[in-house]
Amino acid sequence: MLKKLSISNYALIDNLEIGFADGLNILTGETGAGKSIILGALSLILGQRAESRYFFNQQKKCVIEGTFLIGEFHIKAFFEENDLDYENETVLRREISADGKSRAFVNDTPVNLNVLKQLGEMLIDIHSQHATLEINDAGFQLLVVDSVAKHNDLLLQYRIGHKVYKQLQSKLQLLIGQSDKAKAELDYQQFQFDELEKANLTADEQPALELELATLNNAEEIKRNLLGAYHLMNEGEISALLQLKEAGHHLSSLEKFNPAIGELHQRLNSSIIELKDIAAEIDDLEQRTNIDEERAAEINNRLNLIYTLQKKHRVNTNDELLAIQDELSEKIQQALFGDEEIAAMQKQIGIEKDKLRQLAAELSKQRAAAIPSIEKQVQVSLAGMGMEHAILKIENTIAGDFDQNGIDHIRFLFSANKGHTLAEMSKVASGGELSRLMLAIKSLIASYTALPTIIFDEIDTGVSGEVANKVGQVMEQLSQNLQVITITHLPQIASKGQSHYFVYKDNETATTYTRIKQLNENERILEIAKMLSGDNPGESALQNARELLRTVH
Repeated sequence: MLKKLSISNYALIDNLEIGFADGLNILTGETGAGKSIILGALSLILGQRAESRYFFNQQKKCVIEGTFLIGEFHIKAFFEENDLDYENETVLRREISADGKSRAFVNDTPVNLNVLKQLGEMLIDIHSQHATLEINDAGFQLLVVDSVAKHNDLLLQYRIGHKVYKQLQSKLQLLIGQSDKAKAELDYQQFQFDELEKANLTADEQPALELELATLNNAEEIKRNLLGAYHLMNEGEISALLQLKEAGHHLSSLEKFNPAIGELHQRLNSSIIELKDIAAEIDDLEQRTNIDEERAAEINNRLNLIYTLQKKHRVNTNDELLAIQDELSEKIQQALFGDEEIAAMQKQIGIEKDKLRQLAAELSKQRAAAIPSIEKQVQVSLAGMGMEHAILKIENTIAGDFDQNGIDHIRFLFSANKGHTLAEMSKVASGGELSRLMLAIKSLIASYTALPTIIFDEIDTGVSGEVANKVGQVMEQLSQNLQVITITHLPQIASKGQSHYFVYKDNETATTYTRIKQLNENERILEIAKMLSGDNPGESALQNARELLRTVH
């Protein structure tokens, strides 16, 4: 329910705060006082378009904030899907700057306007006699039947199954497309795969081959320099090792004079041993370095093959070539064995379709059982609101295939007058008749399921007397199951409210403001008396007002 509405800098409103109660809330006031302005402001937090020209002060931003109690509406999943903090007391806020830029918030978390609109539609349902009513919408008509049928669990099970079914169908079409494409490209893909497979690639061979080729191509220079290094270290009269050994002899003759010289001699001997090992390895490496033109040509051919394949497939490594080879293998398998996967998928779809058909048949059966009750209850309710000859007929056409709601196509047909042919409501019902019909339907489904706050904007236009009283009674009955806010000019309806708010213009200063206040008992009597007889009600009007309130309360 809407607990509180705050409006700042909108139309004739500078700052206004309204606290609403549960049950039936009545808004009255003179024409032009600002009742529609309040609804206009409320529509902003329901995601409607904003225009800065409606600002009270063009230099300030407009802020509309609504506080809602949402615990009973089971919409926590919506908050999770949109990454919003869920609170039983949730605040929707809209801020519009003077340049027309708009920001929306849910519990202080920024959201886009579409999210605000979706959430707002779950919380507030506004009805106006002159608005396009959802009663003509096929989805709403089906919702009415489903609400009375009370098969939420069955419907949820069906919709989950239908979603799986559609996903499988999409996957099947994708498989068929992939299979057809794979078959068309099979010969070329097989050629590419065979070429890569024949190459017998390994992931790390390229760097090793490139290093070996570089060695072979420079073998002569490598051998020459290795021989030179070995000669300087271990051959000739002035080789490094020979000179180090001679140095060792000199140190050896001096060890007896200084222990430190002995340590240096030992370190020198260790170095000589290490250098001998290095010289031996240089000699061994030189012996193993061969000039092998045949091996170089072999490596060149192998690398040319690798480079050609990499260039052809626009990659730089063997790893990437091997990945392409695996991908080609999968595509070839798809072409060769895709029909088997398609057949398995078709079989699975057939199983899911049979399940859906059974669930859809049960849904249809329960809807058919609920329809006579809806027709009868709505007809009784309309008769009580002065439409004794009104008839609502619900037509159900069974479709050959099923959609997300089953196999039923629901259509409401209506006749407001005796002897007239039933037809779609938009073609045969006036605004006032549609309003009363919607009121009757909303009153019915409210007894079966939780509905959002309903706001009726002068839908009682065109009725009076006892009919107005009956309309008020239906609103009162409706308010026993949900919060109802009604803007009315009829005293019979105004007297039915548990809470009564008066909207008026404040002209005490140089600027006109729209104000609202909740009326106490005496103020209500006076307001209803004015609605009965004008601005200066006499004692009889006051007494009639007391009687209306006493009759209700």
